[in-house]
Amino acid sequence: MALIALASAASTTDDPEIKLLSEELVALGHEVGVEVWDDPDVDWHRYAVTVVRTTWDYTPRRDEFLAWARRVPRLRNRADVLTWNTHKTYLRDLAKHDCPIIPTAWDVTDEAALTAHATTLGLSVDDVEWVVKPAVSAGSADTARWADPADALEHSRSLVEAGRTSMLQPYVSTVDAEGETAVLFAGGEYSHAVVKAAMLAPGEGLREGRDAREHLTATTPTAEQLTVAAQALRAARKSLGGGLDLLYARVDLVTGADGTPQVMELELTEPALFLPYVDGAAATFAKAVTASVASMGRL
Repeated sequence: MALIALASAASTTDDPEIKLLSEELVALGHEVGVEVWDDPDVDWHRYAVTVVRTTWDYTPRRDEFLAWARRVPRLRNRADVLTWNTHKTYLRDLAKHDCPIIPTAWDVTDEAALTAHATTLGLSVDDVEWVVKPAVSAGSADTARWADPADALEHSRSLVEAGRTSMLQPYVSTVDAEGETAVLFAGGEYSHAVVKAAMLAPGEGLREGRDAREHLTATTPTAEQLTVAAQALRAARKSLGGGLDLLYARVDLVTGADGTPQVMELELTEPALFLPYVDGAAATFAKAVTASVASMGRL
């Protein structure tokens, strides 16, 4: 029915999600090309749609990745979405539009700023475990959980000194027992959800190579979680313009200190969709891709 590209990194063309989605698309009658996003020889114009999937090596080359996205016709999600979503300052926009997020301080480099952020939480600096991460990252790279505020401050300062935007957040303790809930949407509609076990161990410090898919369980989100996930998508639409067409979205939620869901991240760029872990999820997503192609008149 259509020629569809799945954009990948060179190291992830055989990722299980790519394989499973390709199989489902072929079963619907499509032809699928798994293409490396930074391969200069790919003719993206020949595809009815290009779906950004496992482009997980883009973070050190964000500008190059976004320039590529702007050149690719019929890209999903769109280039303007990727531009907004690849820098986690989008969380400010979510908060501005009344979506609950984990309280975040930006570019903390001194004790006064660290103390001020703790004060906004109604706590002292020493009462908080801190998470520090860069605003452009994937797979928890350069992310750590710190019990000692001095370590958190040094980590944040080192990111800023390297020319990166630093995020400092209180560690949400419920994650240790409950994990994070990832709520997945396909074509704007709820598809499935999984629980991800805690990624950051106490006292672990900086460690690379974390993979959330190591500890996943399918789940049914609560009504409150679905409400907050929908809030996140509405806030994204308000931030980017009313006619936002999202082929895929993943909203990562945690339970805040008050017992209500908070958004940890809104993944609209290249999220793992956890398709192999929920029966029927890949088929649902393949149907959403088909509908997206049809909406562009390419079928």
